[in-house]
Amino acid sequence: MKPQVLQLNPILIPAINDKLASLYAVHKHFELPDPEGWLREHGASIDAVITGGHTGISRAMLEQLPSLKVVAVNGVGTDAVDLAYCRERGLPVTATLGALTEDVADLAIGLLIAACRNLCAGDRFVRDGQWELHPQPGAIPLARRFSGMRIGIVGMGRVGRAVAVRAGAFGCAIHYTDLRAMEDVAYSFMPSLVDLARESDALVLCAAADQAEGIVDAAVLDALGPRGFLVNVARGRLVNEADLTQALLDGRIAGAGLDVFVDEPRVPPALRQCERVTLQAHRASATWETRTAMAEMVMASVAQALAGERPAMSLTT
Repeated sequence: MKPQVLQLNPILIPAINDKLASLYAVHKHFELPDPEGWLREHGASIDAVITGGHTGISRAMLEQLPSLKVVAVNGVGTDAVDLAYCRERGLPVTATLGALTEDVADLAIGLLIAACRNLCAGDRFVRDGQWELHPQPGAIPLARRFSGMRIGIVGMGRVGRAVAVRAGAFGCAIHYTDLRAMEDVAYSFMPSLVDLARESDALVLCAAADQAEGIVDAAVLDALGPRGFLVNVARGRLVNEADLTQALLDGRIAGAGLDVFVDEPRVPPALRQCERVTLQAHRASATWETRTAMAEMVMASVAQALAGERPAMSLTT
C-alpha cells in the first residue's frame, strides 16, 4: 500500500504531480466535495501533508492526523503552522528555504524600476492610443532614475542580500536594518527603521518577520518622503495599508511596488486605483525554475520523513 499524502495546495508543475502520484496515494483536500467529512474518516491514515505558506495547517487539522510524519510547506512562510505544537509532537515541518531567493530578489528590483520609471502607466498610455493623441514629450510626467539610488533594505537575510547585490550593480548605496547587525556583510547597519527610511530613496521589505505587523507606518513613510519609494516582497502585514494608501494619495511618498498584501487576495480599492502603485498578485516565486525547485524540495522532505530520517529542511526537529 502506498503512503497516504494529504495535499492542501496545488502544485503547478505537471511532472512533479506525476511523480507524487507514482509514489504516493495523493488526496487533494482542495478538490474533495466534503473535506471535513473525509478527514474524519481517513485522517488517521495520513502519513504526510503538503501545504503552502499562506494556507499552512491548523492545529485542529493536525490533531486529526495522528500518524502524520511530516508537514512539507511549499514555500518559506511557516507562520500559518503551529510550530510549537509540532515541536511538542516531534513532527518535522519543512520549508523550501533558499529556492525562492533569486526570483524574489529579481521581482523586487523589477517592481522598483517599474515604480520609478512609471512603466505600467507608460504601457497603458501606448495601449490606449494616448500617444497618438498626445505625442508631445510632456504628455507623460518625467520619471525617477533608479541607478545610484540610496536603497534601504529591511531584513538582510537571503533575499535582502540578493537584492543588495542587484542594487549594487546599479551603483546604489545600500543600508539595512534587521534584528541585529550582520558581521558578514559590508553594508551599513541602521537599528532604527525610521532613520533607515530617512536616509533612503527607496525601502525594500525583505524580512520574513513572521511576528511583526504594521512596522511601516505613517512615521516611516513620512521619513521616506515625497521622493521616496516603497517595495514589499516580504509580508503584506509588515505595512500599515491605510497609512500607505493615504501617503500615496497625499503625495507624501512618490510610489510603491507591492507583491504582497494584508488580506490576500483582497487588495484595498484605493491601492488598485492609485497610479503611483505597481501591483503584483503575490507572484515573486512564480517562475518554472523556482516552482520546480520548490516542489522537488517538498518531495525530498516527504521522502526523507517517510524513510524515518530527519528531513534536511526541517525547522522543528
